[in-house]
Amino acid sequence: MNPNHYALVIDIGSSSVRCGGVDEYGHLHALRSRSVLPQTPSPGLVEIDPQAIIEAVTSLSAAVIEELGAAGCVGIANQRASTVVWDARDGKAIGPGIGWQDLRTVGTCLELQAKGIRLAPNASATKIAWLIEHADAERYPLEHLRCGTLDSWVIWHLTKGASHITDLTNAGVTSLIDLTTCDWDYPTIEALTLPRSLFATIVDSMGHLARATALSGSPPITGILGDQQASLLGQSCVYRGDAKLTIGTGAMLDLVTGPDAPAEAKRNENGTFPIPTWQLASSPTWGLEAIALSAGSCIEWLRDDLGMIASAEESEAVAASVESADGVCFVPALLGLGTPIWDFGARGLLSGLTRGSGRGQIARAVLEGIAQRARDLVDAAEQDSGLSIKRVRVDGGMTSNTLFLSLLADALERPLEVSPVLEATVLGAGYAAGLGIGMFTDLDHIARLWRPRVTLEPTMDPFFRGLAREAYLEARRRSERTIPGLSAIDF
Repeated sequence: MNPNHYALVIDIGSSSVRCGGVDEYGHLHALRSRSVLPQTPSPGLVEIDPQAIIEAVTSLSAAVIEELGAAGCVGIANQRASTVVWDARDGKAIGPGIGWQDLRTVGTCLELQAKGIRLAPNASATKIAWLIEHADAERYPLEHLRCGTLDSWVIWHLTKGASHITDLTNAGVTSLIDLTTCDWDYPTIEALTLPRSLFATIVDSMGHLARATALSGSPPITGILGDQQASLLGQSCVYRGDAKLTIGTGAMLDLVTGPDAPAEAKRNENGTFPIPTWQLASSPTWGLEAIALSAGSCIEWLRDDLGMIASAEESEAVAASVESADGVCFVPALLGLGTPIWDFGARGLLSGLTRGSGRGQIARAVLEGIAQRARDLVDAAEQDSGLSIKRVRVDGGMTSNTLFLSLLADALERPLEVSPVLEATVLGAGYAAGLGIGMFTDLDHIARLWRPRVTLEPTMDPFFRGLAREAYLEARRRSERTIPGLSAIDF
């Protein structure tokens, strides 16, 4: 392969690292993966092994380069908000990384909230403070420490310590940036008693950003994106009103709103959050993000906890064994409700059961419930943005379930375009890198690369679609405030 015509892609997910090559036509080659699972030493704690991530990135990248030849550039996509603190003298982490799902700093967030500082435990801010507070101060003097999300950690090692950078999409989920300046929010950083020297330089998402001297050929790093933004770009969502839905363990709807910055970083009225989608030539593009805390995890619940299915794949066949759920309704709130309600005390609800309700009806109700939660996200994004979402592009593990896709199209009541790859983050990182080096000319070029695997139209009669939506919304209302103490917590 012509080295000038492919971008080496590094995709650091929540459970694996993937590397491959994206060519000038938007095709993915030589994809390799290595499992790098987080650890949960106790409930609510999620830790990652920073060194295992570096070893996976290094070996997988070398294997791709050996197969495809020298890379023209490098693009990086990563799970957002997961945090590492390391010693700049030797590049070694001072402890485990803290995963984005980790809840150890809930108490700290509530204490800060009482002082007028609103930070969420899933953001990076309090994770950084916790790691430093629990480090050996004599062994690790503050002036030698650096912090970052996984893009910064990986880039430090790919550049052999020459570059400490992050892009706006990753900085944007730390709760530590000022949206008006797109730079660090130093008053909040100082309130956490963190020195400025800890933090990376915020750079564009695309462009000549650094050089990966640790890789053969020392290719330039020309693309950096957080995972959801990479998925957005990977599904060619580049224009105002374009939206994608990623349905994996949870679900995330991301919508491009354009160049106008949000007035505030806080959550919107209908439960969506403003996010930077990317920054190109020092000009940010903005969007909204809506979140469902449970989606594919509900299929795991059917498999691992109820024993109703032997594998996730079997959920489709079991659900398809019946023509309908026969009035059974499921609300996927196993971890609470995110957008639009943000009720951490809500819990999953299975209603409408009769003596005739069996495996098929329950499995189908679970798929329908996940589809209806996705509709919640689309509705909220439209309401908060004032934009009309004409069609939705979708990726993620659940897109391998054909029945679910048809149920999703009906629930969304609009065309559904399915990504040609299961996880579009890899394509998005490749597109970002290609834009940064000129392999792709502009965002219009990225739009022309879109080739959906399949497009689905709603097929259910509108009357029955309405009844299904009403039944779900009533069940969702009943699922709220199951645990009032948790429902009272708001970040």
